[in-house]
Amino acid sequence: MLDSNIKEQLKAYMGKLQQPIELVAAYDDSDKSKELKALLEEIEPMSEKISLRTEDSADVKRPSFAISRVDDQNVSVRFAGIPMGHEFTSLVLALLQVGGHPSKESQELIEQVKDLDGDFEFETYFSLSCQNCPDVVQALNLMAVLNPRIKHTSIDGALFQDEVEQREVMAVPSVFLNGEPFGQGRMTLGEIVAKVDTGAEAREAEKLKHKDPFEVLIVGGGPAGSSAAIYAARKGISTGIVAERFGGQVADTMGIENLISVPYTEGPKLVAAMEQHVKEYDVDIMNLQQAEKLVPAASRGGLHEVQLANGASLKSRTLVLSTGARWRQLGVPGEEEYRNKGVAYCPHCDGPLFKGKRVAVIGGGNSGVEAAIDLAGIVGHVTLLEFADDMKADDVLQKKLRSLKNVEILTSAQTTEIFGEGGKVSGLKYKDRKSGEEHDVSLEGVFIQIGLIPNTEWLKGSIELSQHGEIIVDDRGETSIPGVFAAGDATTVPYKQIVISMGDGSKAALSAFDFLIRNPADEENSGDQAA
Repeated sequence: MLDSNIKEQLKAYMGKLQQPIELVAAYDDSDKSKELKALLEEIEPMSEKISLRTEDSADVKRPSFAISRVDDQNVSVRFAGIPMGHEFTSLVLALLQVGGHPSKESQELIEQVKDLDGDFEFETYFSLSCQNCPDVVQALNLMAVLNPRIKHTSIDGALFQDEVEQREVMAVPSVFLNGEPFGQGRMTLGEIVAKVDTGAEAREAEKLKHKDPFEVLIVGGGPAGSSAAIYAARKGISTGIVAERFGGQVADTMGIENLISVPYTEGPKLVAAMEQHVKEYDVDIMNLQQAEKLVPAASRGGLHEVQLANGASLKSRTLVLSTGARWRQLGVPGEEEYRNKGVAYCPHCDGPLFKGKRVAVIGGGNSGVEAAIDLAGIVGHVTLLEFADDMKADDVLQKKLRSLKNVEILTSAQTTEIFGEGGKVSGLKYKDRKSGEEHDVSLEGVFIQIGLIPNTEWLKGSIELSQHGEIIVDDRGETSIPGVFAAGDATTVPYKQIVISMGDGSKAALSAFDFLIRNPADEENSGDQAA
């Protein structure tokens, strides 16, 4: 199962175990059980603190295994399936944490998990190709290690297809709590805890209300926001970063091959590296906070105010707005109704759930064609629909797509409706824009890849936006409001790329610093806000 290099690395990690653990396996007669048995038998001899035994209970999934602390069986996590691919890191962390190795999460968050009152039994459905799933699996595994009243089972959806069909799981990660749907998509430990800890939002709002004004406040935690925070903090000025989700859209990105000096990385890895880099400096990171309104300063040099959804507000002499963008929706009947029930936006995450089935990809740009190519290797058939007369993707991608035998390309095709049956997608309607004829396509999944839309609705009426909702900036990143700068995918800067966002975030922070040294604080009006 494991090559020699991985074995050596894993053996070195197992040297960090502080308490004895046991692997409790449940097998059946399948080939996957044989693979799991081989994997566990390779792990057992890596440390004298690891033991392996077989479980006879009929109540557990097969193939599966639990990792339990020998001295306290309440400290345990379970994997149903074989946690390789993106989930191999989840396996390593689970072994270490059940074995007593401390987590790197903040002590405050760890104590919050330990104090959760109630019985929580989580189940997470994942796919081995999903780059967002490990964050959820690892967060819930840690919660199960920290609090004996929390249980967690991670389930490979591709291996338990009958269960996936029964529970209508059509997107990963999908989390169930005590048998009921809890959440879908990437979630951090903080997000999960905030969702189950009903008093967390009010406590956090109270803390934020007492924050002193910043000299630079960055709104948004993607590549632009991260670089802005680093550049601002390096100037020695008080810097805060408030984000709805640190990492933003990058966290949902699979392969990244055009970040200069980094031949290849993946979104979650880049997000983790960005966050760690920001934490190297004196930056006040306020995650899981949604900006709701901008109130500009009454005068040049005064304090701008950012009002948050939880009722708190933050003030700062300068702002860098870097709220990024999100997937653009089709806006047709059925799209919202069948979201995560056949309508998906991440082919890497959800593709394995449609193995052998018929799917559509909407969009003929690079992202759409790349999605169709990836899906063609998993699903039974792919229909790509492009609104324009020709696809806009790079020629090399189009050539690859046309070489695939299980792909049909429809141009001049306007998707008009997504319909379903029994609570999940069963097809779509499209209109041939040349002939006007309408057609139905029977399928089980629709992957929408039609670009991005800026997260700027909260800024309408307070700052100048383009007709597309982008923040209008000049060559210094300054907006229509003095002292307010912007960077990244939310702005009018062309070419929405990670490396461009990073550069523009740095530029916006330097421009904010320049503004501060040229415009002394208006002490008299710093507390007053414009009407």
